[in-house]
Amino acid sequence: MKKYLYQRSIELTNGAFTSNLIRQFSQSKNSRRFIPGYIKTYQILVEDVEEPLDSFPTLHDFFVRKLTASSRPIASAPVVSPVDGKIEIAGDMKEGIVFLVKGQQYSLADLLGENALADRYQNGKYAVLYLSPADYHRIHSPADGKVAKQYVLGKKSYPVNAAGLQYGKAPISGNYRMITELETAFGRMLVVKVGAMFVNSIKLTETGSEWQKGSEVGYFSFGSTVVLFFEENSIKFVEDMSDGQRIKVGEALGNMV
Repeated sequence: MKKYLYQRSIELTNGAFTSNLIRQFSQSKNSRRFIPGYIKTYQILVEDVEEPLDSFPTLHDFFVRKLTASSRPIASAPVVSPVDGKIEIAGDMKEGIVFLVKGQQYSLADLLGENALADRYQNGKYAVLYLSPADYHRIHSPADGKVAKQYVLGKKSYPVNAAGLQYGKAPISGNYRMITELETAFGRMLVVKVGAMFVNSIKLTETGSEWQKGSEVGYFSFGSTVVLFFEENSIKFVEDMSDGQRIKVGEALGNMV
């Protein structure tokens, strides 16, 4: 019953009209006066913000703020975190191409919309990284690689917070999502950027054919999630990584097998 009521309430409020209202307000000059309250509410650390706080013309501009390069050093490991956030779960694919998040089973084929592409990652590894409204929302490349494939699926989006992942209607595989496949030194990997409630905007800032580890590639216009997938026997996660752990851009995630 909780799951049904949650899904119905989201469906009633999560539409184009509501999304446009939120987008218009967050990008309006009037939203600027809400920045101090936003910082206080989410206890955002501002020491690493690249620009002075009084220079942001809108709440949206602050939300997609840049940080100083020195605040996010890039580890030497071949795979690093592409975002600031929380590791919801990291581990091995189940039953070949099924992965778990908050007790929900997801089919990789449903997420990608392609059976053949999903088959490439059978028995591989995955990591789900969640960004809260307080987090830095720029996305960086997790590895050096060439862009082998990139496309978008989905339209509307459920929240991807704890409640959304538990009660939402398959928010990871059903939400608006941008999928990038990279060809790397350790094999192919997927970087799946998942849209969040109301605002689906995922903006790419790197439109070239190659990604460099640690370099910015895009940003979210709302709290969201990145899911990484790796081919079988290509990488192993770092030993001190655990579910629920906080992580920052550039921190080590995995090494080659």
